[in-house]
Amino acid sequence: MHGSPTITRIELTAFEITVPGVGTDRGGLGIRYAPGAGEPQVRFAIRVLTDEGVSGEYIPHRGRAKVAMAACEALGYRLLGAAALERERHYWSMRRATVHIGELGIGPLDVALWDLAGKHQGVSIATMLGGWRERLPAYASTLGGDRLEGGLSSPEAYADFGEQCLEMGYPAYKMHGWNEGDPGEESAMIRAVGERVGGRMEVMYDAACHLRSLADAIRVGRVCDEHGLFWYEDPYADGGISIHGHRRLKEHVRTPILITEHVRNPETTTDILVAGASDFARVDPDYDGGLTGSWKAALAAEALGIDVEVHALGPAMRHLMASLRSSNYYEVNLVHPRIGNAWSLPVYACGYSDELDAVEADGCVPVPSGPGLGVTYDWDYVNAHALETRILK
Repeated sequence: MHGSPTITRIELTAFEITVPGVGTDRGGLGIRYAPGAGEPQVRFAIRVLTDEGVSGEYIPHRGRAKVAMAACEALGYRLLGAAALERERHYWSMRRATVHIGELGIGPLDVALWDLAGKHQGVSIATMLGGWRERLPAYASTLGGDRLEGGLSSPEAYADFGEQCLEMGYPAYKMHGWNEGDPGEESAMIRAVGERVGGRMEVMYDAACHLRSLADAIRVGRVCDEHGLFWYEDPYADGGISIHGHRRLKEHVRTPILITEHVRNPETTTDILVAGASDFARVDPDYDGGLTGSWKAALAAEALGIDVEVHALGPAMRHLMASLRSSNYYEVNLVHPRIGNAWSLPVYACGYSDELDAVEADGCVPVPSGPGLGVTYDWDYVNAHALETRILK
């Protein structure tokens, strides 16, 4: 291995995709089932270039691209002229720079630096992290509920889709409910799914903080108990961050609680786990300081004897999970019975997929084995659909 290449240029490209049947709000922060041709969504791509020709690339799957790209641009200037392989130093430098504004933006840059390092060394990110898992058990994680014919519009529709996913080979299924957070409606959906597929596959429920009160969270949690759910995620409208609130909830509900998706650093995640407010840890390379920050949080959780669940989908998430002993399922989200994956990206020239049918007969998805992220991006597609490119040099 040669010395560390120097970062000379960073390119950030905003581009547009359209997924048939997927609508979005005007700010690009929310998506929904919307039958028809689909509404334009913005994504962004990062390339970190060096004086030795090796580059790091990353394209996050999810939306919120407008705010994430701006944050990456602000932080990217700190990396110019720096040694590309010194990821730990860059992680802490970016953490210090964002103490007053939140840590969005660190993640995509950090993942691109890991991709660069893997290509420089000729090994996958999973290998650099000491990973050994080549296949990951997956769960189907639904799009939020809707009120449209043929959609996830009733408890029975959720149960039908759960059965479809079971028949496809998925060992587990998670429901995102309706945005209104009606405890009666959410409970009916959990009962329908539990009665249909419970005992044949693991079932999880993600309230996405839509339940309005602790009392509502207890009501729904007791229904989760009745059906032996594997976990109960982000139960109510505290934002998924209250230590005291979730400790009180756990006094009344037996189903394991999963929070920490909405905290952005390993220190706060560890505090929540030590305080006994969550039974699982949640990490997300896009938002939690990249692979570097997520790895730190994951190791802290494992040292406490707590399982670590990786949030959302993409090659970075697969590499991280491949290196974790106590991580149960890879999340294929956000899927729906009538449309393709709402977070899918038509940017791969290598066959990589996170569509609903990406799961194989054994209920698993493969971990890319090539250098870095192990995927080949279709830059012709990105450039053909580009809205703007910002160049830092």
